[in-house]
Amino acid sequence: MTDLSAFPITRRWPPKDPSVIQLYAFPTPNGQKVSIALEELGLPYEPHLVTLKDADVKSPEFLSLNPNNKIPAIIDPNGPGDAPLPLFESGAILIYLAEKAGKLIGRDAAERHQVIQWLMFQMGGVGPMFGQLGYFVKLGGKEIEDPRPRERYVNEAKRLLAVVDSQLEGRDWLVGEFSIADIAMAPWLNALDFYGAKHLVGWDELKNVPGYVERFYARPAAAKGRRIPNPEG
Repeated sequence: MTDLSAFPITRRWPPKDPSVIQLYAFPTPNGQKVSIALEELGLPYEPHLVTLKDADVKSPEFLSLNPNNKIPAIIDPNGPGDAPLPLFESGAILIYLAEKAGKLIGRDAAERHQVIQWLMFQMGGVGPMFGQLGYFVKLGGKEIEDPRPRERYVNEAKRLLAVVDSQLEGRDWLVGEFSIADIAMAPWLNALDFYGAKHLVGWDELKNVPGYVERFYARPAAAKGRRIPNPEG
């Protein structure tokens, strides 16, 4: 049997089956990316619920896997060279899993780079900006009286949504067939609902984005993966 005991995280979240990919996550948009990808790719995995509380993400065990104290992270016991591979950063994990399975990363070399391009657009733009928007609309920043921070992120969210809406014109998915770019993008677009920010960014005026998100979560793997790990047990 595969031995993962060299990884301190396994002492806090012990694997039941150490021969499969170990997923450490919580079903936030970034967490959903990896659980949905694993479901779409059909890779065997074992999920471990890591809450967003400091007791979990800042524990020595979790920091040993991700020193940036953010979910998600994985350990693939069957990594390159048949050695265990630990990974954090959702975008890096998506690329790794897609390459491992040989799916969802473009039909040829040119399309592969376009898929990665849109994945980077989500990682560098949509995720960080929408996260800040949520902070100033729903979370701790909503108590700040100065309207400028919120206005900044509302306007940036509108700009980014316009880019995505334009890209989706005449397309079901961001690049060719369904890919990890969509798995990265759709959960963050859907986060606007959780943040109660749709009305602020003109969601109903978008031509293509709303249908795209509905189409994404209509996929069985997305519908299942969005609640893995299940925070309710």
